[in-house]
Amino acid sequence: MKRHANRTAAALFLITTGAYAASPAPTAPQLPEPDTKRPDVTYEFCLNMTRQEPEKSFLFSGRWLDLGGGDPARHCQALSLIGLKDYSRGAQKLEELAEQLQNPAPLRTAMLAQAGQAWLLEEKIGRAYEAQSAGLKLAAKGSKEQSNLLVDRAATLAEGKKYREAVDDLNLALSIRPGHADALAFRASAHRHLDAIDAAMTDAEAAVKADPNNVNALLERATLYRLKNRLTEARLDWVALIQLAPDSEAAKAARQAIEQLDVKY
Repeated sequence: MKRHANRTAAALFLITTGAYAASPAPTAPQLPEPDTKRPDVTYEFCLNMTRQEPEKSFLFSGRWLDLGGGDPARHCQALSLIGLKDYSRGAQKLEELAEQLQNPAPLRTAMLAQAGQAWLLEEKIGRAYEAQSAGLKLAAKGSKEQSNLLVDRAATLAEGKKYREAVDDLNLALSIRPGHADALAFRASAHRHLDAIDAAMTDAEAAVKADPNNVNALLERATLYRLKNRLTEARLDWVALIQLAPDSEAAKAARQAIEQLDVKY
């Protein structure tokens, strides 16, 4: 998959190489100075910024590194890169940081989980699987972290069309956390791809019951309703998920499905 370079990141690159030498440099974002006396507060502030303003968090984490922010600053910088859609660099930095850290294991597990998600966004399925498998070796048996990583790895396996292996991971995840809506929805999808439609419907119904607002569960159940020619029920699920998350990929798929239904009927 070819990445579309982030415009701001590209502009910063051009400025540093002199391509914009004739033009004044844009004003840098106004950022607070990292509070080195309260590293926990600074860490939380930086992580929160990665979700909404990754450009600012990238600059902030760089400044914090200069001031001795260490591993927390590096972690924030890696997540900033992912926020800027530089998935490979972000994933590599997370893997390097997880390898360097000795403790605590839950933090290393979380970093490897984040790396796996980034590799999957980059469509590097093999790298995603490796990162997630490494994280599972560190995760405590029967923990929430183990369950979440199993769900993540199942998604990676499904991307590689390894649906039976995905079901195995999801079975284990659900043995740890029964009623986990995402795990049920993903297992329903895997069953559907294996043509086990009744098993898929059972999981999809259970997923929606566990979390009626889960868009993945609603989308999967709607897909199964359509396969069973239960079109009124399919439409109700599509409309519901569009209302719940209008800007999501699931809503985009639901709109397309409704359009196809309207054209056909």
